[in-house]
Amino acid sequence: MPDSEQLRKKIVALLSGGVREGVFSGAAAAVAWGAPGERQELDVTAGATAGSGSPPIDTRTCFDLASLTKPLATGLTILCLINDGALALETPLPFLLSGDVPADKQGITLRHLLGHASGLPAHRPYFESLVKMPADERWAALRRWILAEPLLSAPGGRTLYSDLGFLLLGMIVAERSGRGLARMAAERVLRPLGLEEEIFFQPLWEEEKEPSTRLRGRVFAATERCPWRGRLLSGEVHDDNAHALGGVAGHAGLFGTAGGMLALVRHLLDVRQGRAVHPGYRPEDLRVFLSTRSVQGSSWGLAFDTPSPVGSSAGRHFSETSFGHLGFTGTSFWVDPEKELAVVLLTNRVHPTRDNGRIKAFRPLFHNAVVETLFF
Repeated sequence: MPDSEQLRKKIVALLSGGVREGVFSGAAAAVAWGAPGERQELDVTAGATAGSGSPPIDTRTCFDLASLTKPLATGLTILCLINDGALALETPLPFLLSGDVPADKQGITLRHLLGHASGLPAHRPYFESLVKMPADERWAALRRWILAEPLLSAPGGRTLYSDLGFLLLGMIVAERSGRGLARMAAERVLRPLGLEEEIFFQPLWEEEKEPSTRLRGRVFAATERCPWRGRLLSGEVHDDNAHALGGVAGHAGLFGTAGGMLALVRHLLDVRQGRAVHPGYRPEDLRVFLSTRSVQGSSWGLAFDTPSPVGSSAGRHFSETSFGHLGFTGTSFWVDPEKELAVVLLTNRVHPTRDNGRIKAFRPLFHNAVVETLFF
């Protein structure tokens, strides 16, 4: 196996090339390989937080993690609630959410929502109406609107990646915990690992509806010059619906550093392999989330993704037992238990516009290069 310097040179070349070619203005990568006792790690950064003249990306730069929120905040807090006995995978929606649930959605279970098999649509621009409402009325309105959406398939019939399902999951966490998603993620998932200042929500307001002062002074990689907010977004959630909900939602809102992300997914690998424990959830429950296919033939586990047979962002070499997820802003993690490999790639590919799609080709190229440098 090559030493870390060979891999570092390869990743430096890849990330620097990505900056030159306009894939992103900046990026941070972190890799761990080998079992504990033999494990090696490295981190590499390139580019700047917002293009020419802005601060350079470094190991402390915080990135908008976008949909990595789904597995790492929502999914893991649900594992904690399952461990507490407050939730079960086969519990149907009328017993998960308070209030009336329409007849067509009463068969949706927690498992369906986690596995993107609820039948709910992928996305709706709810923010367009939410931002016109008082903040304390938005969540109730959103609940009504999601539950009124026509299902696109029967629950459990097929998978359709759905932000709406994870918006409901965020509501379920808040109701069943009584503490809210951001607090649950910080207290139950991240604090036991010492990661609550490395991976965090950046709410637009706290419970008293005052602007958040949390973690001021941190440097953030800029995302989009938002057309409807009229400003460059930095340290403010990029996702439109999450922004309208105050920056904390079940599908988006999490921020983090590459080092913090590597520590968390490395921990998940060790729990999955049976050599680490977490006080909030059981290893056997995590393994169910990582290995279960929500629908036969789908790549989706529960909250986590697995490599697609063709065209995976993980490239050609990650095994079938691998797990990971992508974020719209240009973020990702992939973990291969067979290779004892964890790879985190954080970029701001939506800066200055979300119309930049070059990351789609870059991701598999990057992951192929990492695996081939280490193992071939």
